[in-house]
Amino acid sequence: MSNRILNLLFKMPKPTNPNPTVERDVKILMPDGAVLLADLYRPRQGSNYPTVLIRTPYGRHGLLPTLFPLPFAENGYNVLYQSTRGTAGSGGDFVYARDEHADGLATIEWIKKQDWFNGQLVTAGASYLGFVQWAVAAFAGPELKAIAPFVTTSDFNTFRFQGGTVTLETMLAWSTQMTEFAKTGQKLSDLLKQGKRRKVLDKAYNHLPLKEADREVVGKPSQTFQDVLAHGIEDEYWKPVDYSDSVKDVTVPVSLAAGWYDLFLYWQLQDYRRLREAGKQPYLLIGPWFHGQPSSFSVVAKENLDWFDAHVKGKTEVLRKDPVRLFVMGANKWRDFADWPPSSRSEKWYLQPEGGLSTETPPPSEPDRYRYNPADPTPAVGGNSLGVYMGPKDNRELEARSDVLVYSSAPLKKDLEVIGPVKAELYVRSSLEYTDFFARLCVVEKSGKSVNLCDGIIRLEPGSKQATPQEDGSLCVNLELWPTANRFKRGQRVRLQVSSGAHPRFPRNPGSGEPLGEETTLKLADQTIYHDPAHPSAVILPVVDA
Repeated sequence: MSNRILNLLFKMPKPTNPNPTVERDVKILMPDGAVLLADLYRPRQGSNYPTVLIRTPYGRHGLLPTLFPLPFAENGYNVLYQSTRGTAGSGGDFVYARDEHADGLATIEWIKKQDWFNGQLVTAGASYLGFVQWAVAAFAGPELKAIAPFVTTSDFNTFRFQGGTVTLETMLAWSTQMTEFAKTGQKLSDLLKQGKRRKVLDKAYNHLPLKEADREVVGKPSQTFQDVLAHGIEDEYWKPVDYSDSVKDVTVPVSLAAGWYDLFLYWQLQDYRRLREAGKQPYLLIGPWFHGQPSSFSVVAKENLDWFDAHVKGKTEVLRKDPVRLFVMGANKWRDFADWPPSSRSEKWYLQPEGGLSTETPPPSEPDRYRYNPADPTPAVGGNSLGVYMGPKDNRELEARSDVLVYSSAPLKKDLEVIGPVKAELYVRSSLEYTDFFARLCVVEKSGKSVNLCDGIIRLEPGSKQATPQEDGSLCVNLELWPTANRFKRGQRVRLQVSSGAHPRFPRNPGSGEPLGEETTLKLADQTIYHDPAHPSAVILPVVDA
């Protein structure tokens, strides 16, 4: 398929300098002797162009050039599009995130010596292609003028952990993909086999013990998956893949782009916070996207071109006045703000008897109960993940299950705009010491369709810091439901789901207390959710003026 057709399909920015030249398999020597391969894109007309560095572990052919190097090369930039170590023909071994600092800096030194380099360098790319930017941003020298990390984080450790558990779907799917395809890069024939691969993954997600799940997919251990099971979130093992401490030292302009349903959202906003605390003013764009959503690429490509044009070509008039731009779902429009999160007021919406939800304190009432069976785990339907279960979904089938509690408001009498981090404070009890609680905010349309907005999970064990024991033996647990931006319209309902899992997005809690990856024993959990004056369970919404 020609680049022109792909540009039209993805609605990429219109080329001002089409049909760039491409020099394939440029060899770049690393200090340790490894040779990394890159493709060099250059505008066909003119010279003296700034350079965009994009480093990827996913190969340099097929669809990817349309999304990454071409929008820049067709609009007045040289682009060096490099395969990271151990991937798609580059020498050495791919070791998760550990060589990107040294290799990235060595590549920049190589660029500086090229006769086509005009002294102005910027970096771009999404996901892993964004992490590699953070790995060099504070260390690259004066030639680096701006960066644009998209759906990513400076810490390539913590995003695999959430609420005391791990992100099973994301880490198993990605790790086994890299084990299978890193050396060669994915071919078109591999992409055509994704349906079969998904079926294999679905079977593997249910395999016990979990430490063998990677073998079910690729027939051998997958190193990154095994590392996550073996090393907890605070383990020193992960220090070499964490550049969050260096974010404050980044002096070049930073433009961040994220998605409300993206798996990196929470941690990308931590990078925004770090920059603000260091006195910097990054730009921030958050769209209604999940990870890799096709409609995101054209918007972000235009955002990045404007960002680079402003900072290396002097076209500052293309920058918007307010640095933060958010897509407000429900209203279906972009809104600009001076900062993140925007000013808001916290509203507590309390769980009520008979499945109600309102701003009134709950009356005396009996709690609600459900049984969680890890042999038939509550399934994942939508959310911030990587795979077929991600994004906004119709939750009605999920909410009909006996292991999911639903609390809904009356139809709203006026619009309610919620923008910012959402939290839940739940008073709970479990028959087991080892258990999970999962909460999710949804919007219920007039038709009755329930669509997920944001959610969070918490894994409890004896002595959990995330749980406060109450005098009657219940626990008060606080869940971060991640941020969102949504206008609940007049006539719609606000809904909170409460359950004990979202499998395979998160691994089912077997209830046995066995170490992660070693579990083989499954125990039933009888769960209790309170909603009375002494136990005012609530979801806490950041409400802004529409």
